[in-house]
Amino acid sequence: MKLTKIFLLLLILISLKSITAQENQLRASMGIDFISTPSLVDYINQSNFASDGSELPAFNTAVNFSGEYGKIIEENFQLSVELAYLLYSYNTSNINGRYDISYDLIMPSILAFYVISGNGYSFKFGGGAGIRFLSVDETLPASIRSDNYTSTGFGVILRGEGNTLLGGKFYANVITDIRYDINGEPKGDNGNLRNNVLNENVNFKSLSVGIKLGVSYYF
Repeated sequence: MKLTKIFLLLLILISLKSITAQENQLRASMGIDFISTPSLVDYINQSNFASDGSELPAFNTAVNFSGEYGKIIEENFQLSVELAYLLYSYNTSNINGRYDISYDLIMPSILAFYVISGNGYSFKFGGGAGIRFLSVDETLPASIRSDNYTSTGFGVILRGEGNTLLGGKFYANVITDIRYDINGEPKGDNGNLRNNVLNENVNFKSLSVGIKLGVSYYF
């Protein structure tokens, strides 16, 4: 799995290197995603893991970190490769004991943007798609063992981005995203993560809206 991720990232970077660029961008950002994962929410709420009166809502928050390398290949057109990492966790305690579940999502993507730029600022509008690598860790009440489940999926992004000059070649960066990810049904050594109330496997299809702040460097 790790070798697959590294190979895909290198392949994307090599393909971008072959394009003659007029300008390059490096970006690092972090932010919050408001994410809806209906099957996971149903699993937690219906399995009585949530404490009384504290059932999970439809949308929850997750932390998102990302880095991007982009090339301006025409005056108003940029191609980029992004590697993003999303982290979500939930835990609670009740009469049955403590319950913990967390998942991380590695999201390499290729994106294309229409760019509007001026003296000391730029705006980018576009989107892209890529492979998704999901890893879930769950510790059931009265258990000290954490079970791991993994799956591979696919996702798409719509994005708006603004950059304003800080000084030199550094820019402050603000991003808003809408993401839809089909992350599959994670599976571990003992089979799939399963909702026994609905008699179905838990899937991690998700819709999210996010905002990130960061720094861009143009060269």
